Amino acid sequence: MIKSMTGFGRAEGIIKDKGYLVELRSLNGKLFDVNLKIPQAIKPYEFEIRNLVQEGLVRGSVECFITVKQNGSARPVAINTDLVKSYVSQMKGLAEEINVDDSGLLAAILRLPDVVAPSTEVADEDEWQFLKGLIGEAITDVNKHREDEGKVLLKELKTRILNIQNLEKQVAALEPERKKKIKANLMKMVKENVDEENYDPNRLEQEMVYYIEKIDIREEQVRLRNHCEYFIQILEDREEANGKKLAFLLQEIGREINTTGSKAYDLEIQKCVVMMKDELEKAKEQTFNVL
Repeated sequence: MIKSMTGFGRAEGIIKDKGYLVELRSLNGKLFDVNLKIPQAIKPYEFEIRNLVQEGLVRGSVECFITVKQNGSARPVAINTDLVKSYVSQMKGLAEEINVDDSGLLAAILRLPDVVAPSTEVADEDEWQFLKGLIGEAITDVNKHREDEGKVLLKELKTRILNIQNLEKQVAALEPERKKKIKANLMKMVKENVDEENYDPNRLEQEMVYYIEKIDIREEQVRLRNHCEYFIQILEDREEANGKKLAFLLQEIGREINTTGSKAYDLEIQKCVVMMKDELEKAKEQTFNVL
């Protein structure tokens, strides 16, 4: 069963008066790429977080947002006292020099950059284990969305391949008449442009057989049927992460369709080839989203 690369997951919980929120967004991508936005308190666990997300989501362009909110007690902060003292010393001297009131000096200094900063406290082991559980829940949520979208993709891709198979059957039905037309046209051209006494009928027959064999499309039809059957088999397989395999197989299907078109020399078959190419392009667009 295939999965889409598109999905969204969310999980939240509270531990030690801290509220953790994990959000994951996944879009299609050739490889795995994750954009992490996490608070300073869990920066030491960044590598582990990346590994967890990659193991759970395998492929795609992923955004991971983790936020931490302090509940209950006041949020811990750190005051750069050395910087405050330096500001006070300089600004008091300036206030005396220009003769202004310095009663609101401390309040003004506390609003300056780098004076007050959030605490550099790091999440402990209990909090990390709790966060790992939330990340796992969010990943499960993403994969559930991916499975739901995968069902839609499967139906769409299967429809496109079945359409190609039906068109191939039309080509197979037209093939015998095509050969007759080609042979008749060649004979007509010879008779119109060459006198009968100037050519050997047996040699002409041999050359015509050789030419018709050269433009024969039966091998392309067989390979096209096999590729389409294998494609549907992969769609229904329980194996995951097969989007690359499907994309490669579509390239092979396209090669057989193109070769059929180049050998056809038949209007009705060319029409079928054009319609097969249209179905193929629609399938390719959908395959870009398959995990």
